[in-house]
Amino acid sequence: MQSENNSQKAVLVGVINKDHRAEQVLEYLNELKQLAETSGLETVKIFTQNVVVSNPKTYVGAGKLEEIKSFINEKEIEYVIFDDELTPSQLRNIERFLNLRVLDRTNLILDIFAQRAMTAYAKTQVELAQYQYLLPRLTRMWTHLERQRGGIGFRGPGESQIETDRRIILEKIARLKEDLKSIDKQMAQQRKNRKNMVRVALVGYTNAGKSTIMNLLSKSEVLVENKLFATLDTTVRKVVINNLPFLLSDTVGFIRKLPHKLVESFKSTLDEARESDIIIHVVDISNRSFQDHMSVVEQTLKDLKINDKKQLVIFNKTDSFSFVKKDEDDLSPKSKENFSLEELKNTYFAKLSMPCVFISALKTDNIEEFRDVVFEMVKEIHFKRYPYNAIKIEESE
Repeated sequence: MQSENNSQKAVLVGVINKDHRAEQVLEYLNELKQLAETSGLETVKIFTQNVVVSNPKTYVGAGKLEEIKSFINEKEIEYVIFDDELTPSQLRNIERFLNLRVLDRTNLILDIFAQRAMTAYAKTQVELAQYQYLLPRLTRMWTHLERQRGGIGFRGPGESQIETDRRIILEKIARLKEDLKSIDKQMAQQRKNRKNMVRVALVGYTNAGKSTIMNLLSKSEVLVENKLFATLDTTVRKVVINNLPFLLSDTVGFIRKLPHKLVESFKSTLDEARESDIIIHVVDISNRSFQDHMSVVEQTLKDLKINDKKQLVIFNKTDSFSFVKKDEDDLSPKSKENFSLEELKNTYFAKLSMPCVFISALKTDNIEEFRDVVFEMVKEIHFKRYPYNAIKIEESE
Protein backbone atom coordinates (compact mmCIF):
# COMPACT_ATOMS: atom_id res chain seq x y z
CA MET A 1 0.00 0.00 0.00
CA GLN A 2 1.19 3.46 -0.82
CA SER A 3 1.46 6.29 1.68
CA GLU A 4 -1.28 8.91 1.70
CA ASN A 5 1.10 11.39 0.04
CA ASN A 6 1.86 8.95 -2.77
CA SER A 7 -1.50 7.26 -3.39
CA GLN A 8 -1.99 5.09 -6.44
CA LYS A 9 -4.75 6.17 -8.81
CA ALA A 10 -7.92 4.18 -9.37
CA VAL A 11 -11.24 4.43 -11.20
CA LEU A 12 -14.46 2.82 -10.01
CA VAL A 13 -17.09 1.06 -12.12
CA GLY A 14 -20.72 0.21 -11.34
CA VAL A 15 -23.88 -0.69 -13.24
CA ILE A 16 -27.42 0.67 -12.95
CA ASN A 17 -30.15 -1.90 -13.59
CA LYS A 18 -33.71 -2.80 -12.66
CA ASP A 19 -32.60 -3.92 -9.20
CA HIS A 20 -30.45 -0.89 -8.40
CA ARG A 21 -31.55 2.63 -9.31
CA ALA A 22 -29.03 5.36 -10.13
CA GLU A 23 -29.16 7.04 -6.69
CA GLN A 24 -28.58 3.73 -4.94
CA VAL A 25 -25.66 2.78 -7.21
CA LEU A 26 -23.99 6.14 -6.55
CA GLU A 27 -24.31 5.47 -2.80
CA TYR A 28 -22.69 2.08 -3.29
CA LEU A 29 -19.89 3.62 -5.35
CA ASN A 30 -19.31 6.30 -2.74
CA GLU A 31 -18.86 3.52 -0.20
CA LEU A 32 -16.51 1.76 -2.63
CA LYS A 33 -14.55 5.02 -2.83
CA GLN A 34 -14.20 4.97 0.97
CA LEU A 35 -13.01 1.37 0.79
CA ALA A 36 -10.44 2.35 -1.84
CA GLU A 37 -9.22 5.24 0.33
CA THR A 38 -8.93 2.88 3.30
CA SER A 39 -6.74 0.64 1.15
CA GLY A 40 -4.54 3.57 0.11
CA LEU A 41 -5.99 4.34 -3.34
CA GLU A 42 -7.04 7.71 -4.74
CA THR A 43 -10.27 7.60 -6.76
CA VAL A 44 -9.90 9.74 -9.89
CA LYS A 45 -13.19 9.00 -11.67
CA ILE A 46 -16.38 6.95 -11.33
CA PHE A 47 -17.93 5.20 -14.34
CA THR A 48 -21.52 3.94 -14.44
CA GLN A 49 -23.58 2.27 -17.16
CA ASN A 50 -27.29 1.54 -17.50
CA VAL A 51 -27.78 -2.13 -18.35
CA VAL A 52 -30.58 -4.68 -18.32
CA VAL A 53 -28.15 -7.34 -17.06
CA SER A 54 -24.39 -7.22 -16.55
CA ASN A 55 -22.32 -8.45 -19.49
CA PRO A 56 -21.35 -12.07 -18.64
CA LYS A 57 -17.96 -11.62 -20.33
CA THR A 58 -16.88 -8.10 -19.33
CA TYR A 59 -19.47 -6.90 -16.74
CA VAL A 60 -20.00 -3.65 -18.75
CA GLY A 61 -20.51 -3.25 -22.50
CA ALA A 62 -17.75 -2.98 -25.11
CA GLY A 63 -18.31 0.74 -25.61
CA LYS A 64 -18.01 1.52 -21.89
CA LEU A 65 -14.89 -0.64 -21.64
CA GLU A 66 -13.34 1.34 -24.52
CA GLU A 67 -14.21 4.59 -22.70
CA ILE A 68 -12.55 3.31 -19.50
CA LYS A 69 -9.45 2.17 -21.42
CA SER A 70 -9.06 5.55 -23.08
CA PHE A 71 -9.32 7.36 -19.75
CA ILE A 72 -6.90 5.13 -17.83
CA ASN A 73 -4.29 5.41 -20.60
CA GLU A 74 -4.60 9.20 -20.65
CA LYS A 75 -4.50 9.62 -16.85
CA GLU A 76 -2.03 6.80 -16.10
CA ILE A 77 -4.46 4.96 -13.85
CA GLU A 78 -3.09 1.94 -11.98
CA TYR A 79 -6.25 0.18 -10.78
CA VAL A 80 -9.81 -0.33 -12.00
CA ILE A 81 -12.24 -1.42 -9.27
CA PHE A 82 -15.68 -2.93 -9.96
CA ASP A 83 -18.46 -2.63 -7.39
CA ASP A 84 -19.52 -6.29 -7.58
CA GLU A 85 -17.73 -9.59 -7.35
CA LEU A 86 -16.58 -10.46 -10.85
CA THR A 87 -16.42 -14.01 -12.14
CA PRO A 88 -12.96 -15.44 -12.90
CA SER A 89 -13.62 -15.15 -16.66
CA GLN A 90 -14.80 -11.53 -16.34
CA LEU A 91 -11.64 -10.62 -14.42
CA ARG A 92 -9.48 -12.35 -17.00
CA ASN A 93 -11.22 -10.74 -20.00
CA ILE A 94 -11.22 -7.23 -18.51
CA GLU A 95 -7.54 -7.38 -17.52
CA ARG A 96 -6.55 -8.61 -20.98
CA PHE A 97 -8.41 -5.73 -22.60
CA LEU A 98 -7.30 -2.98 -20.21
CA ASN A 99 -3.83 -4.38 -19.62
CA LEU A 100 -3.71 -3.33 -15.96
CA ARG A 101 -4.66 -4.56 -12.50
CA VAL A 102 -8.40 -5.08 -11.99
CA LEU A 103 -10.01 -5.50 -8.58
CA ASP A 104 -13.57 -6.28 -7.61
CA ARG A 105 -15.33 -5.29 -4.39
CA THR A 106 -14.57 -8.65 -2.77
CA ASN A 107 -10.86 -8.48 -3.56
CA LEU A 108 -10.65 -4.94 -2.20
CA ILE A 109 -12.41 -5.85 1.07
CA LEU A 110 -10.13 -8.85 1.49
CA ASP A 111 -7.12 -6.58 1.03
CA ILE A 112 -8.38 -4.20 3.72
CA PHE A 113 -8.98 -7.10 6.07
CA ALA A 114 -5.43 -8.31 5.38
CA GLN A 115 -4.11 -4.88 6.35
CA ARG A 116 -6.24 -4.59 9.48
CA ALA A 117 -6.01 -8.09 10.97
CA MET A 118 -3.86 -7.96 14.10
CA THR A 119 -4.41 -11.16 16.08
CA ALA A 120 -3.55 -14.69 14.98
CA TYR A 121 -7.27 -15.47 14.87
CA ALA A 122 -8.17 -12.59 12.53
CA LYS A 123 -5.13 -13.27 10.34
CA THR A 124 -6.11 -16.92 10.00
CA GLN A 125 -9.67 -15.98 9.04
CA VAL A 126 -8.44 -13.50 6.42
CA GLU A 127 -5.95 -15.97 4.98
CA LEU A 128 -8.67 -18.62 4.66
CA ALA A 129 -11.00 -16.19 2.86
CA GLN A 130 -8.16 -15.14 0.53
CA TYR A 131 -7.36 -18.71 -0.47
CA GLN A 132 -11.04 -19.49 -1.03
CA TYR A 133 -11.29 -16.42 -3.26
CA LEU A 134 -8.08 -17.31 -5.11
CA LEU A 135 -8.84 -20.99 -5.83
CA PRO A 136 -11.26 -20.54 -8.79
CA ARG A 137 -9.08 -17.71 -10.19
CA LEU A 138 -5.80 -19.61 -10.54
CA THR A 139 -5.79 -19.55 -14.36
CA ARG A 140 -6.20 -15.79 -14.37
CA MET A 141 -3.50 -15.40 -11.71
CA TRP A 142 -1.08 -17.61 -13.70
CA THR A 143 -1.30 -15.40 -16.81
CA HIS A 144 0.03 -12.48 -14.77
CA LEU A 145 2.76 -14.08 -12.67
CA GLU A 146 5.56 -12.45 -14.67
CA ARG A 147 4.08 -9.00 -13.95
CA GLN A 148 3.25 -9.46 -10.28
CA ARG A 149 5.02 -7.04 -8.01
CA GLY A 150 2.76 -7.31 -4.96
CA GLY A 151 0.55 -4.45 -3.89
CA ILE A 152 -3.18 -4.07 -3.36
CA GLY A 153 -5.08 -7.26 -4.07
CA PHE A 154 -1.89 -9.32 -3.95
CA ARG A 155 -1.18 -9.48 -0.24
CA GLY A 156 -2.31 -13.09 -0.39
CA PRO A 157 -0.53 -16.14 -1.81
CA GLY A 158 0.88 -16.74 -5.30
CA GLU A 159 2.41 -19.96 -6.64
CA SER A 160 3.92 -21.43 -9.82
CA GLN A 161 2.17 -24.28 -11.67
CA ILE A 162 -1.62 -24.22 -11.76
CA GLU A 163 -2.26 -27.84 -10.80
CA THR A 164 0.37 -27.75 -8.09
CA ASP A 165 -1.12 -24.47 -6.89
CA ARG A 166 -4.59 -25.96 -6.67
CA ARG A 167 -3.38 -28.90 -4.59
CA ILE A 168 -1.32 -26.68 -2.30
CA ILE A 169 -4.17 -24.20 -1.81
CA LEU A 170 -6.66 -26.96 -1.01
CA GLU A 171 -4.22 -28.28 1.58
CA LYS A 172 -3.78 -24.80 3.04
CA ILE A 173 -7.56 -24.28 3.20
CA ALA A 174 -7.95 -27.57 5.07
CA ARG A 175 -5.14 -26.64 7.49
CA LEU A 176 -6.54 -23.17 8.12
CA LYS A 177 -9.99 -24.60 8.86
CA GLU A 178 -8.43 -26.93 11.42
CA ASP A 179 -6.50 -24.01 12.93
CA LEU A 180 -9.72 -22.02 13.24
CA LYS A 181 -11.47 -24.95 14.92
CA SER A 182 -8.67 -25.09 17.48
CA ILE A 183 -8.80 -21.33 18.11
CA ASP A 184 -12.61 -21.44 18.27
CA LYS A 185 -12.41 -24.01 21.08
CA GLN A 186 -10.02 -21.80 23.03
CA MET A 187 -12.24 -18.74 22.58
CA ALA A 188 -15.36 -20.73 23.48
CA GLN A 189 -13.66 -21.73 26.74
CA GLN A 190 -12.82 -18.07 27.43
CA ARG A 191 -16.46 -17.12 26.86
CA LYS A 192 -17.56 -19.98 29.11
CA ASN A 193 -15.36 -18.63 31.90
CA ARG A 194 -17.17 -15.28 31.58
CA LYS A 195 -20.70 -16.67 31.39
CA ASN A 196 -21.68 -15.57 34.91
CA MET A 197 -21.54 -11.89 33.97
CA VAL A 198 -24.15 -10.09 31.88
CA ARG A 199 -22.74 -9.65 28.39
CA VAL A 200 -23.46 -6.73 26.08
CA ALA A 201 -22.34 -6.62 22.43
CA LEU A 202 -21.91 -3.56 20.22
CA VAL A 203 -22.90 -4.20 16.61
CA GLY A 204 -23.39 -1.87 13.68
CA TYR A 205 -22.42 -0.82 10.20
CA THR A 206 -18.73 -0.16 9.74
CA ASN A 207 -17.60 3.30 10.90
CA ALA A 208 -20.78 3.86 12.94
CA GLY A 209 -18.74 4.72 16.06
CA LYS A 210 -18.77 1.45 18.02
CA SER A 211 -15.14 1.73 19.11
CA THR A 212 -15.65 5.31 20.33
CA ILE A 213 -18.58 4.11 22.43
CA MET A 214 -16.48 1.20 23.72
CA ASN A 215 -13.76 3.62 24.81
CA LEU A 216 -16.31 5.94 26.39
CA LEU A 217 -17.97 3.27 28.52
CA SER A 218 -14.96 1.15 29.38
CA LYS A 219 -12.30 3.89 29.53
CA SER A 220 -10.12 1.73 27.28
CA GLU A 221 -8.11 2.69 24.21
CA VAL A 222 -9.54 0.72 21.30
CA LEU A 223 -8.29 2.02 17.93
CA VAL A 224 -10.60 4.71 16.54
CA GLU A 225 -10.22 5.95 12.96
CA ASN A 226 -12.59 7.58 10.49
CA LYS A 227 -12.10 4.67 8.10
CA LEU A 228 -14.06 1.58 7.17
CA PHE A 229 -13.06 -1.53 9.13
CA ALA A 230 -10.71 0.36 11.46
CA THR A 231 -10.84 -2.64 13.79
CA LEU A 232 -11.45 -6.31 12.97
CA ASP A 233 -10.71 -8.15 16.19
CA THR A 234 -13.41 -8.47 18.80
CA THR A 235 -12.53 -6.52 21.95
CA VAL A 236 -14.06 -7.39 25.33
CA ARG A 237 -13.87 -5.05 28.33
CA LYS A 238 -15.34 -5.07 31.82
CA VAL A 239 -17.61 -2.05 32.44
CA VAL A 240 -19.08 -0.90 35.76
CA ILE A 241 -22.07 1.47 35.95
CA ASN A 242 -23.44 2.35 39.40
CA ASN A 243 -21.55 -0.54 41.00
CA LEU A 244 -23.04 -2.99 38.48
CA PRO A 245 -20.39 -4.86 36.41
CA PHE A 246 -20.94 -6.33 32.94
CA LEU A 247 -18.88 -7.30 29.89
CA LEU A 248 -18.96 -5.13 26.78
CA SER A 249 -17.70 -6.41 23.41
CA ASP A 250 -16.96 -4.48 20.23
CA THR A 251 -17.45 -6.58 17.07
CA VAL A 252 -16.36 -6.16 13.45
CA GLY A 253 -18.47 -3.70 11.45
CA PHE A 254 -21.01 -4.87 8.89
CA ILE A 255 -21.16 -3.70 5.27
CA ARG A 256 -23.31 -4.13 2.18
CA LYS A 257 -22.24 -6.83 -0.26
CA LEU A 258 -19.93 -8.43 2.28
CA PRO A 259 -18.31 -11.35 0.41
CA HIS A 260 -20.06 -14.62 1.20
CA LYS A 261 -16.77 -16.42 1.91
CA LEU A 262 -15.82 -13.65 4.29
CA VAL A 263 -19.16 -13.98 6.11
CA GLU A 264 -18.48 -17.69 6.54
CA SER A 265 -14.92 -17.07 7.76
CA PHE A 266 -15.94 -14.34 10.17
CA LYS A 267 -19.00 -15.92 11.78
CA SER A 268 -16.92 -16.77 14.81
CA THR A 269 -15.97 -13.11 15.15
CA LEU A 270 -19.64 -12.50 15.93
CA ASP A 271 -19.84 -15.26 18.56
CA GLU A 272 -19.63 -12.57 21.24
CA ALA A 273 -22.80 -11.07 19.79
CA ARG A 274 -24.41 -14.49 19.40
CA GLU A 275 -23.78 -15.37 23.06
CA SER A 276 -24.52 -11.92 24.47
CA ASP A 277 -27.53 -11.02 26.61
CA ILE A 278 -28.04 -7.56 25.09
CA ILE A 279 -27.31 -6.20 21.61
CA ILE A 280 -26.52 -2.49 21.21
CA HIS A 281 -27.06 -1.57 17.57
CA VAL A 282 -25.02 1.57 16.80
CA VAL A 283 -26.26 3.68 13.87
CA ASP A 284 -24.51 6.64 12.23
CA ILE A 285 -27.46 9.05 12.05
CA SER A 286 -25.37 11.58 10.09
CA ASN A 287 -25.07 9.20 7.13
CA ARG A 288 -27.90 9.70 4.63
CA SER A 289 -27.96 5.95 4.01
CA PHE A 290 -28.41 5.13 7.71
CA GLN A 291 -31.75 3.40 7.10
CA ASP A 292 -30.14 1.08 4.54
CA HIS A 293 -27.27 0.47 6.97
CA MET A 294 -29.76 -0.46 9.68
CA SER A 295 -31.43 -2.93 7.32
CA VAL A 296 -28.07 -4.58 6.51
CA VAL A 297 -27.29 -5.06 10.21
CA GLU A 298 -30.81 -6.26 11.04
CA GLN A 299 -30.75 -8.78 8.19
CA THR A 300 -27.31 -10.06 9.23
CA LEU A 301 -28.49 -10.52 12.83
CA LYS A 302 -31.52 -12.36 11.48
CA ASP A 303 -29.31 -14.59 9.31
CA LEU A 304 -27.20 -15.38 12.38
CA LYS A 305 -30.39 -16.07 14.35
CA ILE A 306 -29.55 -13.53 17.06
CA ASN A 307 -32.22 -10.95 16.29
CA ASP A 308 -34.47 -12.09 19.15
CA LYS A 309 -32.21 -10.77 21.93
CA LYS A 310 -32.86 -7.65 23.98
CA GLN A 311 -31.76 -4.73 21.82
CA LEU A 312 -30.98 -1.06 22.25
CA VAL A 313 -30.59 1.21 19.22
CA ILE A 314 -28.07 4.03 19.55
CA PHE A 315 -28.30 6.78 16.94
CA ASN A 316 -24.77 8.16 17.08
CA LYS A 317 -23.03 11.22 15.57
CA THR A 318 -25.86 13.68 16.23
CA ASP A 319 -23.18 16.41 16.19
CA SER A 320 -22.61 15.72 12.47
CA PHE A 321 -26.27 15.42 11.50
CA SER A 322 -27.61 17.89 8.93
CA PHE A 323 -30.81 18.24 6.93
CA VAL A 324 -31.99 20.20 3.92
CA LYS A 325 -34.81 22.57 4.83
CA LYS A 326 -37.64 22.57 2.29
CA ASP A 327 -38.95 25.77 0.74
CA GLU A 328 -42.37 26.74 2.04
CA ASP A 329 -43.81 26.51 -1.50
CA ASP A 330 -42.44 23.01 -2.02
CA LEU A 331 -45.43 20.64 -1.82
CA SER A 332 -43.48 17.46 -2.65
CA PRO A 333 -43.36 14.71 0.01
CA LYS A 334 -40.57 14.94 2.53
CA SER A 335 -37.50 12.83 1.92
CA LYS A 336 -35.20 11.52 4.66
CA GLU A 337 -32.87 14.46 3.94
CA ASN A 338 -35.67 16.89 4.89
CA PHE A 339 -36.31 15.52 8.37
CA SER A 340 -34.82 17.43 11.26
CA LEU A 341 -33.15 15.57 14.10
CA GLU A 342 -36.16 16.20 16.35
CA GLU A 343 -38.52 14.80 13.72
CA LEU A 344 -36.34 11.71 13.34
CA LYS A 345 -36.30 11.25 17.10
CA ASN A 346 -40.09 11.37 17.27
CA THR A 347 -40.32 9.01 14.29
CA TYR A 348 -38.02 6.36 15.72
CA PHE A 349 -39.27 6.65 19.30
CA ALA A 350 -42.69 5.67 17.93
CA LYS A 351 -41.48 3.32 15.20
CA LEU A 352 -39.10 1.01 17.06
CA SER A 353 -40.30 -1.78 19.31
CA MET A 354 -37.11 -1.43 21.38
CA PRO A 355 -35.55 1.49 23.30
CA CYS A 356 -33.43 3.99 21.38
CA VAL A 357 -31.18 6.89 22.38
CA PHE A 358 -29.71 9.71 20.30
CA ILE A 359 -26.11 10.61 21.24
CA SER A 360 -22.80 11.99 20.07
CA ALA A 361 -20.10 9.69 21.44
CA LEU A 362 -17.41 12.05 20.14
CA LYS A 363 -18.87 15.13 21.88
CA THR A 364 -20.28 13.03 24.78
CA ASP A 365 -23.74 14.53 24.19
CA ASN A 366 -26.57 12.72 26.01
CA ILE A 367 -24.19 10.06 27.31
CA GLU A 368 -25.78 10.03 30.77
CA GLU A 369 -29.15 8.99 29.32
CA PHE A 370 -27.36 6.29 27.31
CA ARG A 371 -25.58 4.98 30.42
CA ASP A 372 -28.84 5.01 32.38
CA VAL A 373 -30.67 2.97 29.74
CA VAL A 374 -27.82 0.43 29.52
CA PHE A 375 -27.73 0.20 33.31
CA GLU A 376 -31.46 -0.54 33.56
CA MET A 377 -31.28 -3.23 30.86
CA VAL A 378 -28.25 -4.91 32.45
CA LYS A 379 -29.76 -4.62 35.93
CA GLU A 380 -32.95 -6.40 34.85
CA ILE A 381 -30.99 -9.44 33.65
CA HIS A 382 -28.53 -9.33 36.55
CA PHE A 383 -31.31 -9.35 39.17
CA LYS A 384 -32.99 -12.35 37.56
CA ARG A 385 -29.73 -14.28 37.89
CA TYR A 386 -28.63 -12.92 41.24
CA PRO A 387 -31.70 -11.64 43.14
CA TYR A 388 -29.69 -11.42 46.39
CA ASN A 389 -27.59 -8.64 44.81
CA ALA A 390 -30.61 -6.42 44.20
CA ILE A 391 -30.48 -4.60 47.55
CA LYS A 392 -26.74 -3.94 47.27
CA ILE A 393 -27.09 -2.45 43.79
CA GLU A 394 -30.14 -0.39 44.68
CA GLU A 395 -28.36 1.09 47.70
CA SER A 396 -25.41 2.22 45.55
CA GLU A 397 -27.55 4.16 43.06
